[in-house]
Amino acid sequence: MAVERECLLSGDDLYVADVSCQDPPRGWTEVRPAPVFGLVMVRRGMFRGRIDGVEQVLDPACVYVERIGAEQQFDHPCGGDRYTELVLSEPRTAELLGGDPEVPQGLVFTTPRMAVAHRLLTARARDGADSFELAERALALAGEVLSALAPARVTSGRPVRDAARHRLVEAARAALAADPGLGLERLGQAAGCSPYHLSRIFRAATGEGIAAYRNRLRVTLALERLTEGETRLALLAQELGFSDQAHLTRVVHRTAGLPPGRLRTLLGPAAGAAPATRAAPATRAAPASGATRERA
Repeated sequence: MAVERECLLSGDDLYVADVSCQDPPRGWTEVRPAPVFGLVMVRRGMFRGRIDGVEQVLDPACVYVERIGAEQQFDHPCGGDRYTELVLSEPRTAELLGGDPEVPQGLVFTTPRMAVAHRLLTARARDGADSFELAERALALAGEVLSALAPARVTSGRPVRDAARHRLVEAARAALAADPGLGLERLGQAAGCSPYHLSRIFRAATGEGIAAYRNRLRVTLALERLTEGETRLALLAQELGFSDQAHLTRVVHRTAGLPPGRLRTLLGPAAGAAPATRAAPATRAAPASGATRERA
């Protein structure tokens, strides 16, 4: 069986890949324990799973929740298939499930919102979105799937009081203002909650996701630097947390409608302009005797 795996996002706590299985052999594979916690979201085709001895049909209308250590084997009666694989570390899984990394057994049936979020994640990855946005999208999708599987446990990890949610959002905004290059994991640490829960309450409070807010903040800071005449775009990109100068240019162009160089020309100090000079004072008549001195 030929398996092609395209990595869309890779980090210590989160991994997303597009997986294609071509010409799989007929019949059940050998029984093997699942090595990770992961979500398998089928996009095309169908296959069968035998999980701890229980058979399940895995098709594009469901999400297979892979649990660490579960005895599993698979059969591909209809030929090849294609799916997205989302793998979370044990600490990140525990954060989503109210502090307990043990994943409940079960199959989650896909809602239209999950299906759209899944495809937006893969589409944005191929469009070159940065890892912050992709991590936020992946965690939101994982949280929605687990909410369908164990709603009480996922809810138990959320801040419940308005004041607590407000403090977390304000802490995240302050941390981003101090360092707009913070990643989603470090931002969650700075705010004092998991990145998944921070993303949910941040959107509820501000009307947009953290990645969109962070980009807006970074573009605003970039505009100010360009207004001041900044010419070192590579350095500016590094200081604002963009992956490189090309990434800065894309985001600024998409958000502000013009590339950084053109914006610097429009907003920055006029190149080569002669310094302003004061007009020579007009000749005055000598003051009359006893007149007071004019103010400088």
